[in-house]
Amino acid sequence: MTALRERLGQLGARVTPGAGGFWAWWKTSLLSWLPARWRVLLGVSDARLLLSPQREHLQVLHAHAGTSHLLQSLPTPLLPEALDAALPAREAGLPRFALLPAGKVLRKSLRLPAAAEGRLHDVLRFEIDRQTPFTADQVYFDVRLLDRLPDGQLQVELITAPRHLVEALLSPREAWHGQLDGVDAADADGLPLGVNLLPAAARRPRYNPMRRLERLLLLGSVVMLVLAAWQLLDNRRQAATQLDAQVEAAAVRARAVATQRQQLQDLVDGQAFFTEQRTTHPTATEVINELSRRLGDDTSLEKLSIENGRMQLIGMSSSASSLVSMLEGAPLWKTPSLTGVLQAGGGERRERFTLTAELRAPENAAAPRAPEKGAADGAATRSP
Repeated sequence: MTALRERLGQLGARVTPGAGGFWAWWKTSLLSWLPARWRVLLGVSDARLLLSPQREHLQVLHAHAGTSHLLQSLPTPLLPEALDAALPAREAGLPRFALLPAGKVLRKSLRLPAAAEGRLHDVLRFEIDRQTPFTADQVYFDVRLLDRLPDGQLQVELITAPRHLVEALLSPREAWHGQLDGVDAADADGLPLGVNLLPAAARRPRYNPMRRLERLLLLGSVVMLVLAAWQLLDNRRQAATQLDAQVEAAAVRARAVATQRQQLQDLVDGQAFFTEQRTTHPTATEVINELSRRLGDDTSLEKLSIENGRMQLIGMSSSASSLVSMLEGAPLWKTPSLTGVLQAGGGERRERFTLTAELRAPENAAAPRAPEKGAADGAATRSP
């Protein structure tokens, strides 16, 4: 068997014994879909050359699918090179099996447990001394599975042949050493049993047709693995770039929110400041209202200054000395006083004065009283 067929056989041996028949049927059905030439190239075809030595000639038969037909009948002794020259190239490339006559082999039917199916050769190697008149070192042997019995046991057949018969089957003996793919045995009807008595070490080294495919598949797997790793790395890079962009956008939004929050805080602080100022100091309108109510028509203001809780009045009045008494007792300021010296000016005995007072908030949060109509009219006719 070729390397691929041996691998398939080993894989089938690992399957549970009850599924062995299904595996064999499935494998045969699957391979039957392939063209014959493809099966030969892949090493899964059972086509082979059978070399059956006769008295004075060597029969070369083409065996396939349980049938065989004669290709050539060549005189002996025959060299492997002469066989290659006598056959077409297509036939010369097939596996070569020497065919032992039926009377040259010993066949023994045995029953074994189903657990031994994966290692029949190892198990029966120790049974050769008990089941045959030979020792394991005196024979070449093979095992074929005949049937799986209902009780779970295996019906197998042990085929043995003396080593000297197998090694001297083809002549010249030295020329054919290492030139055969196997040695099969014929049954009573002359048909091959489908076994291989030749040990693996003595078989012809054959090129594994699947090796190139396996190398291509291995190379393709490595390339695909590298591409997959590169694609994974590229995906990670893209994800990192997107994450960086999202983080930067979130940072921009956060900075904008922080700026808006600071602006809002400034507005709130400003509003609080003005509210505090409004509650601790009277407004300019209230001050002007109160002044227009308390000052007489003979007094005119040139300047009214309100700063840092202090009020300063500069103006002209005919009764400047009495202004302090007129402004005392007002709810919007306290301690009014004249500063500096009264200066005469403006005629009609009018004097220039400078008066200061400390502002204070009204103790009762009552709306300021509206000025009288006459005072309002008088204030409207005066120039500040």
